[in-house]
Amino acid sequence: MSSVMPDLPGARVLDLFAGSGALGLEALSRGAAVAEFVDVGAKSLRALRANALSLGAGAAAVIHRADALRFVAALEPHAFDVAFADPPYGLGLATRLAQQWLEKRFAAVLGIEHRVNEVLPGSEDRRKYGDTVVTLYRG
Repeated sequence: MSSVMPDLPGARVLDLFAGSGALGLEALSRGAAVAEFVDVGAKSLRALRANALSLGAGAAAVIHRADALRFVAALEPHAFDVAFADPPYGLGLATRLAQQWLEKRFAAVLGIEHRVNEVLPGSEDRRKYGDTVVTLYRG
């Protein structure tokens, strides 16, 4: 989060594979204007709604029940200022999402969390945290 902090005030944020919504909710707490959350899991969506409600996110938190890759495919270029993604490991979803961003930059900044042994295309900005890496894209 600290690496994108300057981009957050007033930003339109996208949280893909949102789970509990921690990334998007943190962005809201740091000044983002709106955060849109995308997840397909019913359990995740229940937790996300409860977290947004308990934090008083209100209309600034927009929740979508959708497949993240399909959601991104329907976006226009530069639809968001900042996007975060924490896809399930071992399914190639991080690589597929990176490829989609390279083809159509749906956000000015994209951060994807993934396993250290998965090297994503098109970015040299990899920040390692134990067995996890966050690859950042800007453009």
